[in-house]
Amino acid sequence: MIQHKKIAIIGCGNLGTSIANGLLEQTNFSAQDLHITKRNPGNLLHLQDKGVRVHSDNLIAASESDIIILGVKPYNVAGILKQIKPVLDPKRHTIISLATGITLDEMYAVVDPSMVVYRAMPNIAADINESITCICGRNNTLDADEQVKNLFNSIGFSITIDEALMEAATVLGACGIAYVLRFMRAMIQGGIQIGFDAKTASQIVNQTVKGAAELMIQKDMHPEQAIDKVTTPKGCTIVGLNEMEHQGFSSAMVRGVLASYEKIAKD
Repeated sequence: MIQHKKIAIIGCGNLGTSIANGLLEQTNFSAQDLHITKRNPGNLLHLQDKGVRVHSDNLIAASESDIIILGVKPYNVAGILKQIKPVLDPKRHTIISLATGITLDEMYAVVDPSMVVYRAMPNIAADINESITCICGRNNTLDADEQVKNLFNSIGFSITIDEALMEAATVLGACGIAYVLRFMRAMIQGGIQIGFDAKTASQIVNQTVKGAAELMIQKDMHPEQAIDKVTTPKGCTIVGLNEMEHQGFSSAMVRGVLASYEKIAKD
């Protein structure tokens, strides 16, 4: 259980802060068991009021934690690992990198080859305990797997995938939340154009999208099954859907997903 593990989030940016907020919402997790570091931690000091240890000393954070989450930019991962390497204990520490595109092999080029190391890709919905987190690891024991899954399940839902799919998981899960938000923004704009004020349009769209997602999850159904239920012959729904498809809606979405993936692959 995560309440018995001390956790450090090194390089606590937006995603790291979302994870911290999610952890702090758990009744079985103590804020005193969480270190968060940042070069300039001024905008994280509000978490200090909750009991979190907020500072800029990565060595202290690593040495006093069991699970070390690296929330730094990809180009900083190797440098941070070199910095904290003197205090790393393969028998105690588990390292989890959130960095896009940094492979397990690249991390093992710095740390002890017997170290338990994971890659994880949550999204910003961790802030409200609704993230999807994709995980892969090496030297991972059943106990380590349980620890890591407990951690990320505490901020949503986690699945284990092959490392070869981690970049694809980043696009679909982490970039994907931005795609959904852009779609929602467009729906709200359409709602305003047909007569709603912005607040009311937002309320309708927010609940509609939430309901659609819950329908897929709870009924375990394909989206087209649900679409068939609301597209009556000569109805307004099918007219709207067909117009969107004529304008390239699905094609644009697929092309966006592929463009994001190709950007990761190139970098």
